Amino acid sequence: MQSVSDIWSMILTRLREDLSETTIKTWFDETTVVALEGNTLVLHCSNSFKRTNIQDRFLPNIEAGLKDIFSADISVRLLDDNMLRQYQNKEEQKPTSLMESGEFTFDTFVIGPSNRLACSAARAVADAPGQHYNPLFIYGDSGLGKTHLLYAIAHVIRNNSPNFRILYIKGDEFINDFIESVRSGKAGDFRTKYREADLMLVDDIQFVAGKVETQNEFFHTFNTLYESKKQIVLTSDRPPHEMAQLDDRLRTRFEWGLMADVQPPALETRVAILKNKAAQLGFILSDEIAHYIANKITANVRQLEGTVKKIKAYKDLDGIDINRETVDRAIQDMSRSSEFIITPEGIIREVCRYFRIEEEQIKGQSRSRDCLNARQIAMYLIRRMTSLSLDDTGRIFGGRDHSTVYNSVGKVEKKMKTDSNFSGTVKAIITNINSSK
Repeated sequence: MQSVSDIWSMILTRLREDLSETTIKTWFDETTVVALEGNTLVLHCSNSFKRTNIQDRFLPNIEAGLKDIFSADISVRLLDDNMLRQYQNKEEQKPTSLMESGEFTFDTFVIGPSNRLACSAARAVADAPGQHYNPLFIYGDSGLGKTHLLYAIAHVIRNNSPNFRILYIKGDEFINDFIESVRSGKAGDFRTKYREADLMLVDDIQFVAGKVETQNEFFHTFNTLYESKKQIVLTSDRPPHEMAQLDDRLRTRFEWGLMADVQPPALETRVAILKNKAAQLGFILSDEIAHYIANKITANVRQLEGTVKKIKAYKDLDGIDINRETVDRAIQDMSRSSEFIITPEGIIREVCRYFRIEEEQIKGQSRSRDCLNARQIAMYLIRRMTSLSLDDTGRIFGGRDHSTVYNSVGKVEKKMKTDSNFSGTVKAIITNINSSK
């Protein structure tokens, strides 16, 4: 583990293997390290003559040393005094969102067999929006990099076409926007916002499934953008054909372009992700520690990166040496801080959102078909996903007795075995509960 200045010292040590001490002192005595930004080492040299010579003669040597240290391609950016002032001024201007930051780009996305197709398709879309793979539909479990690819697409297009109207939205936010537009009588503003975008990025599109009016509005939005050759990119936790409540019109449109899945990364990719994230944060992660973490965390990129951040905090704030014991502590603390506990309240909230009913209705005496289905499914899920007893579950639903809960659970279990659409509804709600963490 090293600081950014230590990394430069290591580079100079490696340069001494190929260059004389006189050459090192002559050309590098006025060179200082500024930052390790993503996959770029930023250096500064005030002397323009020396800077030009380093740029022309020694850049390959420096990049070869970086490759040896990080096991990844790290480029070098060499600044003069004016460029350094511009760089420092730019650093003071904080991005207003993660999508506008430089953290989630194609350069910082580690490619492996599990995500190569999705990344290649995203790059093609970013380079020529509206011309390839429209729509691009990326699916896979949470924490595997789908949102990273959306941000990377936006980053490239923003740089290439600053006037592009880029819209990023989550599926549940689209639902809320639509409901609010209906409530406030501002349907025109809503349609202008969505239908005049040049690039629409929708994260977690699975949330619109089962919402009849919302799906109809998204259908017309999709058609308007598609017919205008505007780029559409969607992500989901599952492919369209597994969304039981998705309108057939939307399902076929989602499958028009290219569907690309992302899977949990293999060991080699996990190690590369760890070392790459450490490089972005300005330190080196040894092969031994990287492999140790990669064997501990096997299925979630977000957890891998969170562990590296935790390790850096230990090093910078506590001055702790990094070993296996420290890594175990980092993994444990990171997991504890992101622990997701499923509660009866959370289950009821997701069930009500799916059926678009109020919590007072599901807990009350309404016998409408939707409300009855929702109440029985909620009881079933509470019994399946929490440790609440039959009596405690019944008390949540207006003081119903344990036999009512028992019968409701039995009805749901029986119907799931005989009705595939009903089973799909229950599975979709379970996915929404797990995705709300």
